Amino acid sequence: MKTMGFRRWAMTLVMAAVTAFVGLQAARLPGTYFEVTKHLEILTSVFKGVHEFYVEEPEPGTLMSVAIDAMLDELDPYTVYYPESRIEDLRFMNTGEYGGIGALVQPIDGRTTIVEVYEGYPAQQAGLQPGDVVVAIDGQSLDDGLEGDDVGDLLKGESGSEVSLRIERPFGGGTMDVKVERAKVRVKAVPYSGMLNDTTGYIYLSKFTRGSAGEVRKALMSLRDSAGMKQLVLDLRGNGGGLLKESVSIVNLFVPKGTEIVSTRGKSENWNKSYKALGKPTAEELPLVVLIDGQSASASEIVSGTLQDLDRAVIVGMESFGKGLVQQTKDMAFNTRLKVTVAKYYTASGRCIQRLDYGGERDAKGKAKAVSDTLLRTFQTKGGRPVIEGRGIQPDIEVETPFMSTVLQRLLEEYEVFHFATKVAAGLDSTDVPDPLSYAMSAADWSSFLTYLEAEGFAYSTESMEVLEELRNVVELEQYDAVAKTPIENLRAALEPNLKRDLDLFETEIRQTLEEEVVLRFHYAAGMVERSLTMDPTVDRALAVFGDEMSEVIGWGQTDSEASGPSRE
Repeated sequence: MKTMGFRRWAMTLVMAAVTAFVGLQAARLPGTYFEVTKHLEILTSVFKGVHEFYVEEPEPGTLMSVAIDAMLDELDPYTVYYPESRIEDLRFMNTGEYGGIGALVQPIDGRTTIVEVYEGYPAQQAGLQPGDVVVAIDGQSLDDGLEGDDVGDLLKGESGSEVSLRIERPFGGGTMDVKVERAKVRVKAVPYSGMLNDTTGYIYLSKFTRGSAGEVRKALMSLRDSAGMKQLVLDLRGNGGGLLKESVSIVNLFVPKGTEIVSTRGKSENWNKSYKALGKPTAEELPLVVLIDGQSASASEIVSGTLQDLDRAVIVGMESFGKGLVQQTKDMAFNTRLKVTVAKYYTASGRCIQRLDYGGERDAKGKAKAVSDTLLRTFQTKGGRPVIEGRGIQPDIEVETPFMSTVLQRLLEEYEVFHFATKVAAGLDSTDVPDPLSYAMSAADWSSFLTYLEAEGFAYSTESMEVLEELRNVVELEQYDAVAKTPIENLRAALEPNLKRDLDLFETEIRQTLEEEVVLRFHYAAGMVERSLTMDPTVDRALAVFGDEMSEVIGWGQTDSEASGPSRE
């Protein structure tokens, strides 16, 4: 009976897939239709055979999930299947909204830990803090082997419903029971906007979710009308993209109505589209600099690439990620969904910035290769400047990403910065709330950091030591031990990880990172962004662009000294 039930279920699933495919493929070539139906039947027969004959009792859902994931791995990483249990994740990616408590949790050392609290939402109002460990939800212990998704599902729920949490607060805070009323949470696309100096505004856009263009427009008008902004820095660093329509609307804020912003081309005629500016611009004459880095992707590249193509902004920073693909979400059987790549997009000059060729030859590890340099074409901006396809967006002015030491990388990876910032924040009372701009960690706190790390047993390796070990092996192989052994041992002694030495050597960057984490505890994401801007070389370089250099780079913008404004110094 169990086998027959599975057969009926499997056949129903496959027939539903075949029926859907027939409807979609009616106008396609008969050969294509036959190949797909043939392989669907093969899949069905293998699926049934495994369930009927395999020595153990397989789990149908797990088998199908593995099969689907393996199939999609042959395409690009942006084509993703979402089972019913993950539909809420997909909705959050598109809208930035969910029903919950307004906190970000993740496992640290095997325990569910609050790593960020969103300002103005129930978690903050209930007094929850980063570093708090959630040990039970509605009486269910999290030591019962719950997965991360299960914990997230327990915290989420309808707005107005209540959830009971048992919290352990580290560093002497004890255990407490907290009741939190869930609410509709919307994570802001613009976590911070403000003035860098008397005339220069700054907007940080973290994602392209529904309504993000409206957030940018609101911030833009506030800075211009209330703060006296005469020029703007738009920061897209770390922004992995989102909704195409929002990117079009954001470009429209700065370019005239009717301007072509981006076009898409796909296998289906339905995706051969041109997107133009449909509204009146909000800031058509505002001098503009856009910041990008290697994590700026997709919609971020539409905005920065088109503003570059139109000679409307100077692009500052590092070369962007290079994602020129467009996805659409399709409903599948049993309330599942498929996010599938349907087209490539082309910026205003006609270039596609897609870096990796997922349909081409793969490397030895099965990874997609970048498009060959010999196949790349050069396009021109509105003013005749050359821009290249297939390599992301290349900045007009390059600024190297600040160096991060290996010891700081390891401190972040092991959450030691996070934990120590929690400890420092726990020692500050309501009269010691740090100012987001001027806060400096006390000498006593910094001195105790080494003691804390030693007590925690923190240890780390470096790439230098790995390379040295490879060199030692080659020296032995070539029998140069007699002449090289002593120099190599001396070099080993110099490069061997030494926590006290490395904390002294890289004190400035480690201190800054710790201080930002402490500020996050009291002033949330906006405060941390505001603080980071005071020590940001890319922002400093952007400020220097306004005026004559902007005119030289793109032939656009004001050049008088009054418009360029004073520097931050």
